[in-house]
Amino acid sequence: MKQLKYFFTIFTAIVFMSILGCASTTKSAGTGEYIDDTVITAKVKAAVLNDPTLKATEVNVETFKGVVQLSGFVSDRSDVSRAEQVARGVEGVKSVKNDMRVK
Repeated sequence: MKQLKYFFTIFTAIVFMSILGCASTTKSAGTGEYIDDTVITAKVKAAVLNDPTLKATEVNVETFKGVVQLSGFVSDRSDVSRAEQVARGVEGVKSVKNDMRVK
């Protein structure tokens, strides 16, 4: 009985530490958030690729905790606003930081 109690205590401690290891902080995403961000990034890149007015090679996309950051150099000012509009239309995007520049 004493061994079972000892085993249960160790097992609970390991599970608790594992859960804390996957938790997020203000500067790093947890495992689930990282996967969500990867999915959002892929969706935004696909949306940019499917937009006929944008060149997908000119737009770089990064996501952290649902915030999408767009960067790159485009030919026209309208492409900057169009890329932001496309990114905002993707499900899961909380906000967009647009750091794109016109060549």
